[in-house]
Amino acid sequence: MEGSEKMNQQLEQLATVWPKIKNIFSVPHSEEEYNNLVSVLDALVDEVGENEDHPLASLMESLGTLVENYEKNTIDADIGSPGDTLRYLMKEHHLRQSDLPEIGSQGVVSEILSGKRRLNVRQISRLSARFNVSPAVFI
Repeated sequence: MEGSEKMNQQLEQLATVWPKIKNIFSVPHSEEEYNNLVSVLDALVDEVGENEDHPLASLMESLGTLVENYEKNTIDADIGSPGDTLRYLMKEHHLRQSDLPEIGSQGVVSEILSGKRRLNVRQISRLSARFNVSPAVFI
């Protein structure tokens, strides 16, 4: 009985805390929920950085997984061309063409977005790392 009593106590604690944190720590099902989650994750990244011993490091990792899963499912399902994928990610992260130096100049970004130019392997690798998505979404 001791194990089930402990579990019941933990569930009672969760029931008290969950209403306060569910908007931060729930699986996003809409673009608005995703954007809110990304905002929280960005703030956590600023706070935690590379410090794996920070008390919020595991929260940052968990939220990162939620964001990554949403992006993987949404981008893979909704996006067609590499330019469309990039346009979508730019919109989601509130970026302008000039905010992507890993691709090149603003003119190069414009040509990629319009389909006049294709992403090269270096650009795909850098964008994949920046947005934490599979390189396949840019191919």
